[in-house]
Order: sequence, then structure tokens, then C-alpha cells
Amino acid sequence: MYRIKEWILSDIVSGVSTGLVAVLQGLAFALLVNVTPDYGLYAAFFPVIIYFFFGTSKHISVGPFPVLSLMVGTAVLRLYPDDPNDPDLNNKRVTVAASVTVLAGIFQVSPVGTSKRYATPHRYQLPVMTNAFFFLVFQDSLISGFTTAAAIHVLISQLKFIFGLTVPPFSGPLALFYTLESVFTNITKTNICDLVTSIIIMVVVFAVKEINDRYKSKIPVPIPIEVIMTVIATGVSYAFNFQARYKVDIVGKLQKGFQPPQAPSLSVFQDCVADGFSIGIVGFAVAFSVAKVYSIKHDYVINGNQELVAFGLSNIFCGCFRGFAASTSLSRSAVQESTGGKTQVAGLLSALIVMIVTLAIGFLLEPLQKSVLAALVVINLKGMLMQFNEIPNLFRKDKYDCLVWVVSFIAAVLLGLDLGLAAGVGFELLTVVFRAQFPKCSQLANVGATDIYRNRKDYQNVSHKHI
Repeated sequence: MYRIKEWILSDIVSGVSTGLVAVLQGLAFALLVNVTPDYGLYAAFFPVIIYFFFGTSKHISVGPFPVLSLMVGTAVLRLYPDDPNDPDLNNKRVTVAASVTVLAGIFQVSPVGTSKRYATPHRYQLPVMTNAFFFLVFQDSLISGFTTAAAIHVLISQLKFIFGLTVPPFSGPLALFYTLESVFTNITKTNICDLVTSIIIMVVVFAVKEINDRYKSKIPVPIPIEVIMTVIATGVSYAFNFQARYKVDIVGKLQKGFQPPQAPSLSVFQDCVADGFSIGIVGFAVAFSVAKVYSIKHDYVINGNQELVAFGLSNIFCGCFRGFAASTSLSRSAVQESTGGKTQVAGLLSALIVMIVTLAIGFLLEPLQKSVLAALVVINLKGMLMQFNEIPNLFRKDKYDCLVWVVSFIAAVLLGLDLGLAAGVGFELLTVVFRAQFPKCSQLANVGATDIYRNRKDYQNVSHKHI
């Protein structure tokens, strides 16, 4: 039962704040998918509607996520690389992105039976395979190492926008290093206006976000610095005509309104089975992790199977309307929760803000530099890059998990996201064999002066009297 008097005002404030951020992130993450920015608004709108009816988390903000966007973009570039002589290139890429998204959703809702036997808070569940196998393989350490490597890929992919360079797309093993080589080869052609703008945006946004985190108990509503800086950057770019004067790359004309739905391409299904499967896994794993954090903080229960259905249907619906894969953004969810959001009514209101921009006022963002969007993408990678801090704790608690993290990270960096995830899974399966051959034994000790016993490696305040 929705408590209108208690919750509605908080949900309205949260919905408006989250919606403004969702608009900017939708435009920004579309750059990772290699489609025009207006399709990012579709990805920020349609999944939220479906999740409102089927999801069980009250606080996560559903929509585009940089790692998933890059994974979709990898499939897009593989099938349709840059071709300046193809006037229909963007529409073809949109079809690929949408079809891969539908395929990921189908994998997520695949109707193979599940059971509760293997339910643990540190594993994720896809009904497309047996629970025993999935819980055994797709552990936190693998997902964390992979998403950290993906964040590196996202960071490198945005350098061409930050420096204002023309860099050819690369895919496959060592693509990250080829991209870096191309960036540094062309560094003398840097567009100074784009570079200065990006640096200013990143410094100011990072500083204000740190202030929001440090003084969140004293600030009633976090400062919407991303929105503020975007409005300023758009106004300055328009007033001084940056596109004509400094030859910067801008968002350009945004299509007004929503396009009609389209059927996914079966040929893309055949070419992108591995992409759809990996996108489905990573998207759900990230979303469920964030949802679990907020469910514990606010003391309510989320249903893993229902979450899978919610995200699967969201991706199918979004793909049919030309959007791309949805999960949840850590920074956007933090905005929705920290601004007082109580339920997914806040998410529905954020979708309303996205719809207003799409239908009516999107043209105001046309002078915005793409370098500003790239800077916002880079700033939003902080949470994933901070996962490097997990390595010492993993090494102390479980060396196998630490090794899985490191190997997954290195494989994804060197081989690319698709092959890197496969290599990480293969290595994880190998560790299962070693775990079985060399079982782990723990030395238990008292926690404080209680009758509670825990592993001595994991706790500092334990007595030396052990069993």
C-alpha cells in the first residue's frame, strides 16, 4: 500500500533529480553504443516503465549502465564498423543494439526451472542454466574484476571525445592498446576547446560530488552538479558558437518524439549469441548487487527470480523500441536514494522527465559538446575503478577469489570484454577443481567475550582461545 501523505513529496523530489541525471547519462552512454545520442533517451525511459510493474527493489534507478553500453557497442562495431559512405549506418547500428538487447532479455527470462537450494547472498541466478552451475561460477570476484576492466575500456574509449580526435574503432584482443596508440599518435591534433571544457567539467563535478558524499548528513538534497554544469556548458557553447569557432563535435539534432517499435533482427541474433548472453549476465549481476545493498540498508526483501523477470522484460521491451541494454547505474541509484526516494514511483517520475525532454525540450541540448558527455561518463566510472581496493581484502580472505579477480581483470583488458569474460569463467571453473582437491580449513575463535565463533582471518577482535 502506497502511503501518499508520507512518501509522495520525497518521491517527487527524487524523481525529478534522478530524471535530470538519467537524461544526461542516457545521452552520454549512447556514445559508448556508437549510436546517436537521442537513442540514449529511449534506454533511459522504456526499461523504467516495465521495472515499475515487475521489479522488487524500491531504490535502484533502472536504465543505461556504462559497462553494458560498451558491451553493446562492441557488438555494434563488429557488425557495422565506421563507413562514411553509408548514409544508413546509424539505423543499422540501432537495429544491432536493439536486437542484442532483446536477446539479452530473452536469456534473462529463459524458462528453465530454478530451485532455492543454492540461494546465497553472494551468487547470482540465471534460469537459463542450472543454479548449481551458475552459483558455482559467476562469483562476486569474477564480476568485480570484469567490471573493473570494463571501466578501463570505457575510460579509454572516451579519450577521443575528450581530446576531440578522430580515432578509428578497434575490436578484438589488444583493442584497448591499439586505441591508446592511435590517441597518442594523433595527440598533436587535440582540440584545445574540447580538452579544456572536459577538464573543467571533470574537476568541478568530482569536487562537488566529494562534497556531497562528505556532507551528505548535513545537505538535505545533493547538489545536482552534473545538471548544473551541463546547462552552463550548453549555454556557453551556444552563446559563443563553439561548433563554428572551434570545430567542436556537438550532440546535434535530436529526434523529437519516439519512433515506432521494430522487430529484432534474427540475423543479429545468430551473430551475437555470446554478446547477448554475457550482457544478460553482467547486467543482472550489477543490478542485483546494487539492489541487495539498498534492501539491506532499508530492511526489505528483494526477490532474485522476480528481478530477473523484471530486467528481462525491460530489455525485451526496450529493445523493441530501439533502446539498448538496461541495468542500473551506481551513481544514478545513489541520487534516487539519497534525495529521499521511497518507492519506484520516483523511478516512474524520472521516466516522465526523460519523456518531457524527448517530446518537447530536447532541442535545447543540441549545442552541447560531446566532450562534456564524455567527461560525465569518466566521472561516473569512479565507483567501478575503486573496486581495485578489493584486492587486498580478497587476498587476505580467499586467495582463489583474489586470483579469479586478477585473471578476470587482465583477460578482459587484453582480450576484450567478450573473450575476457569467457576466459574469466574458464579460470573460475579451473579454481573449482583446485578447491575440491585442496579444501579450505578455517581456524575459529571467539568474537570478543561471546559464544560466537568466526574465522580468525576475517576478524580482528577475537580471542586466542580457539577450537
